[in-house]
Amino acid sequence: MGRKTELTTLCYLERDDKYLMMHRVSKKNDINKDKWIGVGGHFEDGESPEECAKREIYEETGFDIPLDQLRYRAVITFISDKGDYELMSLFTAKCPAGEPKECDEGRLEWVKKSDVFDLNIWEGDKIFFLLLEESEKFFSLKMAYDLEDNLREAVLDGKELDFKAVLSKL
Repeated sequence: MGRKTELTTLCYLERDDKYLMMHRVSKKNDINKDKWIGVGGHFEDGESPEECAKREIYEETGFDIPLDQLRYRAVITFISDKGDYELMSLFTAKCPAGEPKECDEGRLEWVKKSDVFDLNIWEGDKIFFLLLEESEKFFSLKMAYDLEDNLREAVLDGKELDFKAVLSKL
């Protein structure tokens, strides 16, 4: 197919039943422009998923999370009819005291976990937020988007997911 696989991490830092969310308003040509996401980014040479997550968290927030405190929760496969193909390692971690530093990629803000669904987030992100809350179990989630960035397919642990039914409950 000739697609380049992007290897990325995403981490949701948790404190007081809230997630640290980034409103992506700063970068030009950003696939996540105006969306709310966690912190993370692309692997550098030789990094494990945990090492990448730790580095990205530090670069974007100033928080230095020990590797053994990162909880590897899922692998997320993103496919887009636009040609994107990304394997994302999803983490959560308890956030230490203090506030994050200013981030040049967006505005960081603490958001109640129950309010995350009201933000401008990717449709598929709503699915993995539900899964993170429902279970401690590691999961694999494949999500395919059409040319208009609408979710067209979701596969959880190898089984087709009726994502429209799941999302209609929100």
